[in-house]
Amino acid sequence: MAILGRRRRHGHGIPTEARAVVAARPGEHVLSVAHDDASDATLVAGRFGVYAVRPDGEVALERPWHLVDGGAWDHETFTLTVTWVDRHPRTRWVLKVPNAFPETFRERVQASVVLTDTVSLDGRRTARVVLRQDLATGEMLGQTLLGRGVRSSDPGVIEQTEAALDRLREQVGLA
Repeated sequence: MAILGRRRRHGHGIPTEARAVVAARPGEHVLSVAHDDASDATLVAGRFGVYAVRPDGEVALERPWHLVDGGAWDHETFTLTVTWVDRHPRTRWVLKVPNAFPETFRERVQASVVLTDTVSLDGRRTARVVLRQDLATGEMLGQTLLGRGVRSSDPGVIEQTEAALDRLREQVGLA
């Protein structure tokens, strides 16, 4: 595969450096791999998380699936733009060689979502509450994603979102 250049590879076209990063995480294994033309990193979609590994073996990104808010695929530019739950800066990967990475990415994000609900605050302002599962540990995690113009310090926001998260926890028997 010319896109991976002269790097050493070990099985299934995965560069040795990227395989070593995943192998060092107990229970993790590779589901899909892509090459980011913008950074020259190898992208790995694993069972528990997503990784970007530079040719020198440095881990540029390692994030569990439950911290991914979403991804948007642009067919014209071959770009996958990733947003994060914790407001980590957006990540953009350019994937010039078509493969299953975007689909695997989407499947793993969806696998971490247990329940979700939108909370109407006042007027057009909303928040989204999500019950997610850490795919590595099985732990259930509540997340609150505030909509545009909403601050946690706004009156009633914490109370309303916490009540919504409690309802989600109750639905899955955690309350």
